[in-house]
Order: sequence, then C-alpha cells, then structure tokens
Amino acid sequence: MAQGSSLLKVGVYIDVANLTMNGGFGMRYEVLRELACRGFAEPIRLNAYVSFDPERAKTDQEYRAKQLRFHAAVRDVGYKVIQKETKWYTDDDGNRFGKANADLDLAVDALLQSENLDRVILATGDGDFVQVVRALQNRGCRVEVVAFDNVSGDLRREADLYISGYLIPNLLPIRRAQPNIPWGEVGSFARGVCYTYDESKGFGWLRYLKTVDGDLLRNDSRDELSPYASIFCHSSEFPNDIDKNKLTDRRRLFEFRIVPGTEASQTKAVDLEAFSAIT
Repeated sequence: MAQGSSLLKVGVYIDVANLTMNGGFGMRYEVLRELACRGFAEPIRLNAYVSFDPERAKTDQEYRAKQLRFHAAVRDVGYKVIQKETKWYTDDDGNRFGKANADLDLAVDALLQSENLDRVILATGDGDFVQVVRALQNRGCRVEVVAFDNVSGDLRREADLYISGYLIPNLLPIRRAQPNIPWGEVGSFARGVCYTYDESKGFGWLRYLKTVDGDLLRNDSRDELSPYASIFCHSSEFPNDIDKNKLTDRRRLFEFRIVPGTEASQTKAVDLEAFSAIT
C-alpha cells in the first residue's frame, strides 16, 4: 500500500432538506467530505439529495437561480446532486400541498452501493433511517451519523458514531469567529462539551475537536494521537442562567473563545455561549 493511502472506501449521503431545516443552513460540504475521508480513506460515493420545485422555477427566477447556484457549488466540491422534484397534490378539502421527499432515494442508493463501501456517513437527523443504519451494518459497513438539531435519539443510538455537526471544526461557521485565526488556535472560537465540572473548586474542563483528521474514538485528549483538546474553564465564565448540575449533559454544547491560560492550563475558555442540540 502506497504511503498516504488507505484501503477504506467511503460513501457520504446527505439529506439536504433535513439538515437545512434543522440547524445546518450554511454547512460547508467540503468539510464534511474531509471528515468522511479522514485517514486517507477514498471517497467512492458523495451524494447530496435535494428537492427542487420546477413549477415554481418557471415563474420565480430568483428561486431558480439560487437553487442552481447551490447545486453547482455542491458539485464543485465533489458531490453528485440527486434532485427530487416537488409533486403537487390537492386534498379532499381542496388544499394544495407539495411533496419532495428524497428519503427513499437516499436509502435505496446507500444500500445498493454499500457493497463497495467500508464507512458510510449519513448526514441526517431523521429517525426513519434507523432501519437503513441496521441494514448497512449487517452488510459490514461502519455507519456514522452527522446532524445538528432535531436528531432522532434512536438514530443516534443505532449509529456506530454520532457527532453533532456543531462540534465539527469549520463545518458550520461561527458568527463571532475572527477570519484569520483557525479553529482551535489561541484567539479563535470553537465549540465543545463540558466533560467534567467540580463545583467545590469552581471550575470545569471542556473538550473540543481540533481537527477532522484522526481517530474520532480517541477522545482522551491526553493521548498524543487524539484529535481532541481539553480546555480549562472557570465557573464565572459559564452563563449565569445555566444549571450547573447539567453542565456535563452531552446534549448541552458550548461555544467559546480560546485565550492563553496559566502554567496549570495552557489555554482557557472565555466568552461562553451555551445552547442545546435539540433532540
């Protein structure tokens, strides 16, 4: 095997509508590709499933142009765009409604193509994919799920690895970030979780992902091969309205700025903003 190569073959399947409606608007598709291909894995399939309303596109030129620009941008970073056209129906009361659900297309493609894959990334929070995850695993694939808000608990538990899209470096831009300071560097902003807190001592430690390359199961930041880092946080930096007893709930995420620390901790977290990944 040549240096810098891997035997792992990867497929990425993105439920674009689900992510867009649930916190993932503005997601950087090239970053998700880099995460999927970590360890020099080879991308065999990169599929993005989108909805498109051709009827609306005939009269709404702004809509048409915006959608086509988005599709082109996704293709530019290596994805195949699978377009599901909106179909319009009228119910018994005369109300008109549209459907453009690409779930079936995504599920069938993932299952049919999995014969040639080792790792499958499903980018969706939709619990309807639980059975798809099981079927892929039964075919020998490792299945990882990436999503933002409204993520099915069953889907998270069924996946071999679930990671919140908010915690993946640069996947979703941080509005407070300084443009010239990379994620994880002093002066930058990052997002992470509080994995330990000692109320009697008045401080805790946050963990965040430094890079998308590496073994994501090496979550002990003391491991020199771990892609994670730990950062000190004084109790005064946590928002006043937060329940300190729930700080270590992994569904509670923190956005923070990294600044120089002390001899005991090389860096510390300040300017914390807390939010919960909705489930």
